[in-house]
This record gives sequence, C-alpha cells and structure tokens, in this order.
Amino acid sequence: QALSEMTGMGGGGGDLQEMRARPLSERRVDMHSFCNPSDFQRSPYLSARGNIANIFRGSTEEGYKAYHADKYDEDKNPNGIINFGTSENKLCFDLMSKRLTQTDMNLMEPPLLQYPDWKGHMFLREEVARFLTYYCKAPAPLKAENVIVLNGCGSLFSALATVLCDPGEAVLIATPFYGGITQSVFLYGNVKLVYAYLDSKITGTSTRPFQLTVEKLEKALQDARAEGVTVRALILLNPQNPLGDIYSLSELRDYLEFAKRHELHVIVDEIYMLSVFDESATFHSVLGMDRLPDPQRTHVMWGISKDFAVSGIRFGTLYTENQDVANAVASLCYFHGVCGPVQHKVAQLLRDRGEPAPYWINQVYLRANHARLKAAHTYVTDELKTLGVPFLNRNAGFFVWIDFRKYLRTGTFEEEMLLWRRFLDNKVLLSCGKAFECSEPGWFRIIFADKTHRLQLGMQRIRKVLEEREQEILAEEKEQPCQSDQDGKADSTDEVIFVSRHQEPTCASSSNLGDLIGLLQQQMRSSDWLQKNTAEQFA
Repeated sequence: QALSEMTGMGGGGGDLQEMRARPLSERRVDMHSFCNPSDFQRSPYLSARGNIANIFRGSTEEGYKAYHADKYDEDKNPNGIINFGTSENKLCFDLMSKRLTQTDMNLMEPPLLQYPDWKGHMFLREEVARFLTYYCKAPAPLKAENVIVLNGCGSLFSALATVLCDPGEAVLIATPFYGGITQSVFLYGNVKLVYAYLDSKITGTSTRPFQLTVEKLEKALQDARAEGVTVRALILLNPQNPLGDIYSLSELRDYLEFAKRHELHVIVDEIYMLSVFDESATFHSVLGMDRLPDPQRTHVMWGISKDFAVSGIRFGTLYTENQDVANAVASLCYFHGVCGPVQHKVAQLLRDRGEPAPYWINQVYLRANHARLKAAHTYVTDELKTLGVPFLNRNAGFFVWIDFRKYLRTGTFEEEMLLWRRFLDNKVLLSCGKAFECSEPGWFRIIFADKTHRLQLGMQRIRKVLEEREQEILAEEKEQPCQSDQDGKADSTDEVIFVSRHQEPTCASSSNLGDLIGLLQQQMRSSDWLQKNTAEQFA
C-alpha cells in the first residue's frame, strides 16, 4: 500500500497551504525529496519493502553519491564537488588522529574478540554513564545499567521506533528536522512521522523564527488523532538540526509535560551537545533536569560522531531508566553492535580525565574544537552578510540555516530543487529545505565545519550561482512582471534572521551594528534602492 501511494504521487511541489491541506497519511509517505516517484521502476527482484528501500536510496542520496563520484581534492581534483551538505566536523582530524593512535588505544584482549553483552561491554557502559553524568550535569550519578551501546544514532532511532510503535503508527516531530530520521524509523519498523510545522514568521506566541511551541505540538497531535493515526512518541532534537536552536530548561519542561499529558514517549537526540561553540549560549541536557516529568518514557541519545569529529566510527548510546525498553532495544543490538576493539577505544577516549574533569577533552580538544567552529561559522556568516543573504544566527552544531527565498521567483519546491541542482552543477553540495520537510520553499542548510580553503572556494561557487540567479530574475521581471506569492517574507528576513539571541529586537535601535550592516548591504544590492532612498530620506 505504501509503495502504491508513493509511486502514485506527484513531485513534491507546492507550498505550505497545499501541504497542510493534504491528508496526514499522504504527507507521511511523501518521503522522496530528490526524485519524482513517477520515474521509479518497480524491481521484480525485490519485495514491496525492498522497492521502498530502493526508492529511499535513490531519492535521498543523489547529491551524496555525486559527491563521492567527484570529490574535491586540492591537488588531484580541484574542480570536484565541495561537500557543504553532509553534517561532519572536518576541523579536528589532527587532534583525533593523534589521540586515537596513542598506545593506550591499542589493547587487544580475548573479551574484545568475543561476543559481548549486546547492550555493550560493561567497562564501556560505566564510562558512558560517568561521561554523561559530568557533561549533562546530572543531579545524581547516572547508572551503567541504563546505558545501551549501538553502532550510531540512526540505529537507535530505528530500534526505538520498532519497540515503541506498531507498524503504521507514528512519531511526532517538528519540521524542519534532520531528514535521515524518516528512513531510520520507517525502513525496519514501518513507523511514520507526524509533522508539527514550524515557519519563519514572528506571530502570536512565536518570538523567534521556527520556534517550537506546545500549541504547535498539540495541533499536530490532534490533527493526527482526528484522522485515526496513533501517535506513540515525540522526537526532540537539542541542539536542533538544521536550525541550531538550543532549548531552554523551561521549554524542555513544557515539551516533556505535554508528552506526559498524552502518554507519549520522548526520544531526545543530544548528538550535538558538546558542539555549542559560543560561551553566550548554554546547553541544557534533559539528563541534567532535577526531575523528569515521566522518566519511564524519556529516552536520551548521544554519540561521538559529531562532538568528537569521528563520523566514520559508528557509535551511539541510549540512556533510559525503562528496563523494558532497554531490554527490547538490546535484542536488536545483535544487528547493530559495536565491535570489541572500537568499544575499548571509545571507553579510553571518554575516560581521558584528570580529576575532577576530563583533562584532554576539556583542556585540549573542546577548547580547540570550539575555537575552530566559531572561526569557521564567523567566516561563512560574514560572507552571507556581504551577499545580503538572511540566515538564522545560532551558536550550536555545524550548520547555518539560510534563506534563499529571494532567489525563487515563484516560491515552489520545484524551483527550490532547481536551485539545489544548480549549486550541484557548480560543484558545491548543499541541503535544500525539502530534505528537512521545511514548510517554506527556499531554505537551505550549509555545513561550515570545514577547512578554510574549502570554505573560501565553496562560498565563491555559491556566490557565482546567486549572482547569476539574481540577474536572471531581474531580466525575467522586466519581460514579465509578476507578483511574488511569498507573502510576509519581510517578517523573517529584515531584522530577525541576523539576530543570534532568542529574544528578537522590537525596534531598529536594538539591532547591533553587524545586523544593520548586513541589512544595508542586502538593500543596496537591489538596482534602484539608492535612487529611491536618498540620504535625507534615510536620515
């Protein structure tokens, strides 16, 4: 049924109103972000599930496959594709390669070459518990028996969806969100996602762009239930990918209380918790709360791929006080285990502590990593300001959420896809908003955690595409003037996108100098602005 629905649908265009008007059952199977399923040929060699998995691979990995076939290399392939689409930290290979090749990492004992407890070796689970106790600021020591180890957080999402939901049931999540979660929960468990749509407008209880509120969660949940959809859980990403938002303690408590009222499990993904690179921003872990509203339904995920810049080492961990959930997930660890030698290396990495805190992690690695992330973020955001491109200015993760809506003349997802392909044709891979189920066409995610020479060349290629597109739009408007259907764009571009704090300005005088410069540069790029706005009028 799911296969016939997917192959019978259109190409995923339209706008927010059209998307929200469609039944939830259709929205939840509209998972093709990069292909038109009408072009899909069903394979006689695969089951229905196999054909769906084939659609996923063909649709979500087009850019990723193109990149691997034509990787940029400064010496061997200088005209290759620069990858600003995959969320990896490429700034700390020197630090991590040195640490992972030190002598204490190279232990080889019989237990490491034998079948482990499927939850993970106890020595590793104890180190994970101590590590999370320290960095999550837990009010009491966390327990090793509540820790489970798998080969990455994608496997954790898959396992949790399978043990918490029956086939055809759903999990609630706010959009935009990391799109890999869709296939993680669907391919094995046949679990769907119900979306709480966030948008960039500052209205009502929303005091910042794409703000998650309990009201939006309530509406999405009630809409799903009205259509007979059973929702079993809520997924929270904190820090949020792709927005970079960090939830306050009061927000976290509100979300958890909402879930408790409706008897929903809460899966909290804190994979970027140590990648908050500015001292002005404070991360609050769910595990650091004095009291969880519903501890038996609260499950926290973390891994080393992002915070320790080792995405090639597949390691993720789950902390849950619910032993029924832990045991059910552990039964699936047989398929998703971490090999013994890697468990030893991860334990050594996490225990690298001098009392009372991890010495190398705090004094060497995190200090350098945060400085490098901040410098790379500053470079990319300064370039965006020079281009007059609005963006969300946050201080966590490896990404900037960018507003390219002014480069879409009609404001559709088809046009967004054309712009995405144009970037790829110009040898720079970005992620478009449709891949994150964003409700507004024109938003893109760029990864900035990369070396300076690649950032510079990648931004040059982006600038070239945008300047060409700007000239094309001007020419089109002269030939055929039309009214843009992107109403209310100024709500989210002029003042608020350049602002880093959650408290948005209420008047122009509260904007800082950098924000005003970015706004002025954006205005001056339009052809007739200086003619229409004299210095006297502006004063």
